Amino acid sequence: MTLTDRLSAEGFDVDSASDAASGLAKASSGGFDVILLDVMLPGGNGFDICRAVRQKGVQTPILMLTARGQVVDRVVGLKLGADDYLVKPFEMAELLARIEALLRRSASTAATGTPGDSHRFGDIAIDFRRAEVTKSGVPVELSAREFKLLRYFIEHRGAALSRDELLNEVWGYNAMPSTRTVDVHIAWLRQKIEDNPRHPQLILTVHGLGYKFAG
Repeated sequence: MTLTDRLSAEGFDVDSASDAASGLAKASSGGFDVILLDVMLPGGNGFDICRAVRQKGVQTPILMLTARGQVVDRVVGLKLGADDYLVKPFEMAELLARIEALLRRSASTAATGTPGDSHRFGDIAIDFRRAEVTKSGVPVELSAREFKLLRYFIEHRGAALSRDELLNEVWGYNAMPSTRTVDVHIAWLRQKIEDNPRHPQLILTVHGLGYKFAG
């Protein structure tokens, strides 16, 4: 039984593509709740598709599936905008749990946003509905995860947030990835929005706990 068959049997409405070109076309068209993206594809690879989809402004959660288990491959996928990463072979129960976590987070984000919802601090402007960020009028390219992380910080401005809370609320579950992943994503986010990432003024470290947003 194929993965498409298994997901269909679980009640999902599934569309699939057999090669990189058709996969990119379908992923770019929108209308999906989650994109499952295999790294190894005929005619291309999932990393290129992930990059292209994010460059087109598509914010659909992406879960990458691959037989590659090296840390560097996971980092590449996440930096290109993937929301999660699952190494084959995997148990169907784990795949379903990760899909459901992405769906819950996506639904939560949609529910809290309102048409025209925006926020501004300093020279940074955020349009939540369009998922767009600019700094001094220049577009800032954030991955879907980075955008969700920034939004959660803004929604909880001034509160000390633990790494476990961020992992649970932004990633959607507290088993994997590790809290170290939170630190890595915050470092990436600081590089993009802070004037001086080495001395951040927006995302502050709360020693012994986690982080606080002061924007």
